[in-house]
Amino acid sequence: MLPMEKSTHESLNYLKFLNLVQAIRKLPSFPEMDAVEERLLNMLAVAWHVGKKITVLEAMAMLTDISATTAHRRLKTLRKKGMIALNADEADNRIKYVTSTPTAMKYFAKLSECIDKAHSA
Repeated sequence: MLPMEKSTHESLNYLKFLNLVQAIRKLPSFPEMDAVEERLLNMLAVAWHVGKKITVLEAMAMLTDISATTAHRRLKTLRKKGMIALNADEADNRIKYVTSTPTAMKYFAKLSECIDKAHSA
């Protein structure tokens, strides 16, 4: 494949991926999220993937372009939507850790399927 053809092919794969993700966002099994919620959830997913425990305060500081108040509000809405859970520290109940939920894991699995489908199409 020539370099230009490869670039066009990869662009089409990405567009297919975006279309598939849009379809997933409309599924009734997943809550509607705004852009900030999605970015925050993605940042949390990266930390969870490497086994890092994230406190609420750390999560509030993950997106440097939004205020801590906005981040806290989005954490609350993600919790209401069932995408994250808050678990108290065993030694200090004042510390809460942000953890994933089965709904979030299903959401990430669906996104992974989108990548596979776009790549194989």
